Amino acid sequence: MVDWLLHADTWLLLAINGFHAPWADVVMWWVSSKLIWIPLYLFLVYLLWNEFGYQVWRSLLLVLLLIVLTDQGSVLIKNSVKRPRPTHETGIEKEIHVVKDYRGGAYGFVSSHAANTTGIALFTGLLLRRRNKNLLPALIAWAFLVSYSRIYLGVHYPGDVLGGCLLGAFFGWVLAGLYTFWLPRDVRFRRRRI
Repeated sequence: MVDWLLHADTWLLLAINGFHAPWADVVMWWVSSKLIWIPLYLFLVYLLWNEFGYQVWRSLLLVLLLIVLTDQGSVLIKNSVKRPRPTHETGIEKEIHVVKDYRGGAYGFVSSHAANTTGIALFTGLLLRRRNKNLLPALIAWAFLVSYSRIYLGVHYPGDVLGGCLLGAFFGWVLAGLYTFWLPRDVRFRRRRI
């Protein structure tokens, strides 16, 4: 069963990575970049400020904790599991289409990009869903796009990305629940009436 899953993971990686074009290389390179998403992060801070006012510091503190948990958690798993990235996997590394000679670090399970973006998407989407009904699906689509870009670039297997998404979703959901209990009683009451 494990061999079949690994084979399917490799097949899907090669299918996604093999479907490339020069224009898509540029797009996926930028989608995978962390700096290009700064305007989105600032927009989310603005929405959090609109929702919570002076209590926004609580959500921002939990966002920082979330990033630490997802990022360092994924690194801890990578260093424990030690599954090579496709670009470092003997036998298929020559079949991988590489963009800008980017190969990533030695290990890939789980994807930090997938963990971080999924965690942020779920956490902020859940906190802001009362006034912004379409925000959570949009943020999940964003996390999916970033995660997909990691497979497209050949630096993660789909299983690496799935593992990262599950890790990020877990921490995003837990911290969103924790945040609800951490809000002062008057803010919780006011939010229920909105």
